[in-house]
Amino acid sequence: MERDLLIDEFTHQAESFNRSAVMRSADTLGVLVDAIPASADERWIDVACGPGLITRELAPRVREALGVDLTPAMIEVARREAEAQGLTNVGFALGDATALDLPDGSFDGAVTRFSLHHIPLPGRVVAEMARVVRPGGHVVIADHLTSEDADAAAFHQEIERLRDPSHWACLTATRLVAVGTQAGLELVDARRHPFTLDYAEWLGRGSGGPQAERLIEQAFAERSDQPTEFRRTDDGAGLQLAYGLTIWRRS
Repeated sequence: MERDLLIDEFTHQAESFNRSAVMRSADTLGVLVDAIPASADERWIDVACGPGLITRELAPRVREALGVDLTPAMIEVARREAEAQGLTNVGFALGDATALDLPDGSFDGAVTRFSLHHIPLPGRVVAEMARVVRPGGHVVIADHLTSEDADAAAFHQEIERLRDPSHWACLTATRLVAVGTQAGLELVDARRHPFTLDYAEWLGRGSGGPQAERLIEQAFAERSDQPTEFRRTDDGAGLQLAYGLTIWRRS
């Protein structure tokens, strides 16, 4: 059921996700690509790649980049955009981030962005990323975080699920580090970056957003102590979130 929800939601979002200003922004894309410890002779995989924004940005820095995603519509967009850019060292394939059909240690590095909050038991994704990376290689994980306070986190998740039925749960910064550690990875760096997205674009991109708009507006209006990880801007036009970026080494 969760698999079907993901495919349905991201079929709906394939084109809008690719066009989204925040998905292409320096705060979420630029800061991540700049942090990826890749070199020109390496092979990297972008797990749950969506329309291939990271894969395509990474391509000039590596020997080969592969993007894998569960949603056929996302792979179609990724291939189209890579071809339009004239990229010859990228490939895209259908695949399940929790069970990659790839050999152990076949990549120098793996990256995923904005995927873990869609996955029940997200450690499965991180374990698979660790498995397909060679010893000494790197795993990079970026996702928006939720509050360490349970009540604030519940407020955050309830609204996200109204907007996007494939949303499962954002991790706290503490939990994100724990998931990587449990996969046997060594933490190299952990960063937190605030970012702001356009509220109307965010609401409209999710398949549930238009129908739940009134309820979501009411929930924000009634919450005077909105968490820093999920807060409307004073003018109501933006939504402030926190971006957690972790870099790991496989021993």
